Amino acid sequence: MTNQLCKLFVGGLNVQTTDEGLRAHFEQYGQLTDCVVVMNQPLQRSRCFGFVTYSSVEEADAAMAARPHVVDGNNVDLKRAVAREDAGKPEALAKVKKIFVGGLKDDIEDEHLQEYFSQFGTLEKAQVITDKDTGKKRGFGFVYFEDNDSADKAVVMKFHVISGHKVEVKKALTKQEMQSAGGRGGRGGRGMGRGSGYGGGGRGGYYGDYALGQTVCQVFFFFLVTI
Repeated sequence: MTNQLCKLFVGGLNVQTTDEGLRAHFEQYGQLTDCVVVMNQPLQRSRCFGFVTYSSVEEADAAMAARPHVVDGNNVDLKRAVAREDAGKPEALAKVKKIFVGGLKDDIEDEHLQEYFSQFGTLEKAQVITDKDTGKKRGFGFVYFEDNDSADKAVVMKFHVISGHKVEVKKALTKQEMQSAGGRGGRGGRGMGRGSGYGGGGRGGYYGDYALGQTVCQVFFFFLVTI
């Protein structure tokens, strides 16, 4: 775990919510090292989202575990925040509990995925994908969590080492989620921060109900964007 997991995105804020009001709500779950409501500077008006950063992952986890949150009368959306450079990917507005794991070596089995990713939360199952005809491993797999925040935590870390091998993790989107994201691709998202935007399209195929990107190690995915 790293400090990446300590920063949370808070969406759907009341336009009247201030830095102080945001802090007053979220500091009950732990010590905040930073707290900001993002403003439209020319208009001096809230953009209705912000960020809170805790001093430890455990405190951020406590805030996530206390969902849903109501701040100044608004039911806000709390998610893990990730770096702005990871923007430009198709969005998945639905809560995603499934992740794609690419770059798997032949010695990695289902139980290795199960054991490793259980540190991020309770798993429903983990599966290394094999060719249905030959039984040969295809170099990727899927992990299914019980909660979307567990998937977010794994994705924020992006690269992981399992059984001595570096693998890459992305959110897995269903065909329907991918098509919906593609329909919104290319436009900037209001209230998502500078440099943000929704990306769409891209070459790729599908595995079952999941959209795969340009290589077997890519899946279209969604990240929230920090400023």
